Amino acid sequence: MNYRIAVAGASGYAGGEALRLIAGHPSLELAVATAHSQAGKPIPDVHPHLPRYADTRFQPTTPEAILESEPDAVVLTLPHGQSAALAAELPADLPIVDLGADHRLEDSAGWEKYYPGAHAGAWTYGLPELPGQREKIAASRRVAATGCYAAATILALAPLIAGGLALPNDVVVVASSGTSGAGNSPSKRLLASEVAGSLTSYKTGAHQHVPEIKQATGAASVSLTPILAPMPRGILAAVTALPADPAATAADVREALATAYKDEPFVHVLPEGVQPATKSVYGSNAAQLQGAADLDSGRLIATSAVDNLGKGASGQVVQCLNLMLGLEETAGLAAEGVAP
Repeated sequence: MNYRIAVAGASGYAGGEALRLIAGHPSLELAVATAHSQAGKPIPDVHPHLPRYADTRFQPTTPEAILESEPDAVVLTLPHGQSAALAAELPADLPIVDLGADHRLEDSAGWEKYYPGAHAGAWTYGLPELPGQREKIAASRRVAATGCYAAATILALAPLIAGGLALPNDVVVVASSGTSGAGNSPSKRLLASEVAGSLTSYKTGAHQHVPEIKQATGAASVSLTPILAPMPRGILAAVTALPADPAATAADVREALATAYKDEPFVHVLPEGVQPATKSVYGSNAAQLQGAADLDSGRLIATSAVDNLGKGASGQVVQCLNLMLGLEETAGLAAEGVAP
């Protein structure tokens, strides 16, 4: 049996990745792809790597267009603040996974601090690797997928705080992301001449994924410095925290990570001495992790690599859809990256 999936906001990078994953999925098929300014265009005009959709045109992003396609589930890949109104117009029993931030946060104060507009309320959080979350996702009709920096950081940090190895009150994250994380709207700062051979930070001290990271990990304070890197996709995050026990070692960090993810198909704790690399998770739904302890400060370090469009976005969406629809969780998703 195939399930028909509607993808709203499918003209962006995350939407295009969702379309690609649906195209290669053994049990999913595209019901409709919607867009705003690109409505009416054939999908390959916007996503040339998807020739199988040559006869399919983007439809307007309206409840009517979605419901007329008779979908079994809906994926929302709309800008932050635009998902809630559309979701409210869809039947309550229709499964929806939202890649926007509208429904990730339980605390309205956290939303109001980082996002414009009113808080729309929380849905089930879409990170299956968190303890107990897989079962909640499978039982839900409404799931809020993670942010990209949040996915990389939470996977690295959550086991350290939950296991009592790291203190929650002084978490520092420095993370580099590929340019696709900034979307495909024209911008001078994203021109090849501006990005090539250069690193630059952005939203320093005010990135919107901070409250999401705190909510999912139990961290009390998080300092996140995002860096735009000259690559199309991928995130490498270095997550540091104070140890609860000053005698904690790199082996303790690795053991905490390995124990937390020993049965997870998409999370790989690397052998000692091997560091995560964005090229190793390119095009996959995988996350690579490594643990260390700083010789000088004693801070615990967990490094993490994900594809920001994979585990950090649309791969995570499909993983949640698989759970919600009763499919094999790994269906249609790669646990290995593409090389070279």
